Amino acid sequence: MHIRIKRIDKTLPLPEYKTPGAAGFDLSVRVTTMIPAHVIGYVPLNVVIEPPEGYYVALVARSSLHKRGLMPANGFGVGDRDFCGNGDEYTAALLNFTDHDITIERGDRIMQVVISPVARVNFKEVDDMGNDDRGGFGTTGER
Repeated sequence: MHIRIKRIDKTLPLPEYKTPGAAGFDLSVRVTTMIPAHVIGYVPLNVVIEPPEGYYVALVARSSLHKRGLMPANGFGVGDRDFCGNGDEYTAALLNFTDHDITIERGDRIMQVVISPVARVNFKEVDDMGNDDRGGFGTTGER
């Protein structure tokens, strides 16, 4: 599968899968960014990506991001296939959940992209789902 990709700063490397079994490829931070304590900061990730027809970009944290005191402010990002204009650089919205400022350096790999299939649906509206209520939020227990 091929995707079209544009680097904003060509002195930073193209993204790459770091292991043969990796589901996602890492993105490099384009600009050193300081995120104050308890604030959401925006970190440019140096790429514009056009996934193939029928796919989207899932922008997710690398598993070690929380060790830095950061987490994606919106859980994870969804990049639609048509978010690929020349200026549509992927950017991470990160929440600093610590009591101190955090600096992310240019070239750091903090986020990754997983190219995922799109499942489009047709809606069938009903007045009754025909199922018992479950209650939600842990109703099946913790163990």
